[in-house]
Amino acid sequence: MEQLPLYDCHCHILPGLDDGAADLEESLYLCRWLVGHGYQEAVCTSHSTALYRNTEDEVAQAVADLQQVLDRKGIPLRLTPSLEYRLVPETWPRQRLLPWKGNHVLIELRLKKPEKMGSIVPADEIRKLVEAGYQPVLAHPERYLWATPGDYERWHEAGAAFQRNLGAAEGFYGSSARERAIYLMEKGYYSFLGTDLHNRRYASFFDSFLAPV
Repeated sequence: MEQLPLYDCHCHILPGLDDGAADLEESLYLCRWLVGHGYQEAVCTSHSTALYRNTEDEVAQAVADLQQVLDRKGIPLRLTPSLEYRLVPETWPRQRLLPWKGNHVLIELRLKKPEKMGSIVPADEIRKLVEAGYQPVLAHPERYLWATPGDYERWHEAGAAFQRNLGAAEGFYGSSARERAIYLMEKGYYSFLGTDLHNRRYASFFDSFLAPV
């Protein structure tokens, strides 16, 4: 059975900010689900993409608002504001970053059509973050079905820590992502496990192989 960490480093539980929780009701459901599976803290990594242009201030305010509701309702989950930064020309680079756990920054690449990253070279951006004192964390590398073993090696050697999505090795994202997740696990590339929790569908699938605490 999957050994879950005490905090979730990747989730989309803030209401109405992206393609995650649609409203406060769903957000509270997801927060209760996290607590029910032993999580004590959630890093709220709302999308920063061409479609969802969330700012650091907006996310910080949304976290403060939701934390007030959680505290009032007695839901013992501590929230940390951050973003999932997609490396696309529309939103990257940023003048300001909102790291978690000191200096960790969650970045993601295009799931499809890597050419839409334009002139951005992931390994170069990873090195820039490291040189600036950050620890870049590459979100769900198993989902980049265009990536080669050489790509993974370059990103890892450039300084990225890899974050696996809960459910990836169980087939939630399809057989190809599952095979890649197993490959990356065998290579020892992963440093983090995140839920990437978006909605009830995710929670329902995870419940198929997780037992509540």
